[in-house]
Amino acid sequence: MKDKETEIFDLQCGMRLVCKRVPLLLEYFGVAVNSGSRDERSGEYGLAHFVEHTIFKGTSHRRASHIINRMESVGGDLNAFTSKEETNVYSVFPKGNLTRAVELIADLLMDSQFPAKELDREREVVRDEIDSYLDTPSEAVYDDFEDLFFKGSQLGHNILGTDADLDNFTSEVCRCYMSDNFTAHRMVAYYLGPESPARVMRVVSRCFSSLKRTGNPLDRIQPVVNPRFDIRRETETHQSHTVIGARLPGIGNQMRDTIALVTNILGGPGMNSRLNIALRERRGLVYTVEASTTMFSDCGLFNIYYGCDPADRDRCLDLIWRELTALHTRALSPSRLAAAKKQYLGQLLVASENLEQAILSAGRAVLMTGCLRTRNEIVQAVTAITADDIAIVAGMLQPDLCSVLSLG
Repeated sequence: MKDKETEIFDLQCGMRLVCKRVPLLLEYFGVAVNSGSRDERSGEYGLAHFVEHTIFKGTSHRRASHIINRMESVGGDLNAFTSKEETNVYSVFPKGNLTRAVELIADLLMDSQFPAKELDREREVVRDEIDSYLDTPSEAVYDDFEDLFFKGSQLGHNILGTDADLDNFTSEVCRCYMSDNFTAHRMVAYYLGPESPARVMRVVSRCFSSLKRTGNPLDRIQPVVNPRFDIRRETETHQSHTVIGARLPGIGNQMRDTIALVTNILGGPGMNSRLNIALRERRGLVYTVEASTTMFSDCGLFNIYYGCDPADRDRCLDLIWRELTALHTRALSPSRLAAAKKQYLGQLLVASENLEQAILSAGRAVLMTGCLRTRNEIVQAVTAITADDIAIVAGMLQPDLCSVLSLG
């Protein structure tokens, strides 16, 4: 959440910088890139994730061993992740090492060379990662669901890619992908720590002074709404893993706070969520049931996941349909609505104390929407939610609008 300590700057190198000054013994610095698996072409599925793995394998000035040790030698960490619309490279480190971190990340994002021998080794690592997901049905079911839900669109393929496509990723292919997509107008730097914004700006501007300003423009086509499905795939597992999903508006929609509140009411992290009470506490049918939302730039996805005995799959589904329908047709009382808002806002406050996630979220917000909302703005927006607003959003989640996939 934005507050008086958080500022956004336009840098001379063409990037934007989100800077939050906090008196800590640690510092965080990273760069979010508006490029992910959605921006891959046919035949290169998994490339964004593979590039994220292999930017650490060498630049013109640093070998892989140098890159690994550069932050670890001072007790810091260097991390990266890829999503369908974003690649993120960041470091957390003891204060006093800002220049070291910025110089390293700038080198990785502007000058990674992708040595062929290193790529061959990393291909096997990624293959192991793909296999590990296949061995974890509670995670694989999400990927399989999205592949079906967004079939025929840029969002309709797995971030990890396939064995066959991995063999196509040469050094030249990786360098071209970065040249096309890792450009100033698609990047946001972010910092959290004790340094003054003026110093952070100077260091980042200097280290990224040669950053390429233009590349391929974003070419994202909004996915069509596919027909709903209800699919059950037999697998050799002790549990049935089920994902339910419905289409939502994208990250900039005006109902986002209501969507978040409805998600929390239904299947948030609290044991008092409606689905946890209905399926676990009252009937003992599941160990885990949870609701979540994923907001892309032009659409969103609401999900419910539960794992249960295969014989209880349909009974659990019926109970979930009842809760979704009730939330749409029976208005929340003023006291229940007030309690739901209080719980949700309290959870946001607790989450804001996770500094790493707070600055990652701030970077993503500026990357995807161009701005940050203050804590007061979010509190006001949640406070203003009405029972009718809840019913409208719940209406987007009715059984005839939801698709279902079960493994097991």
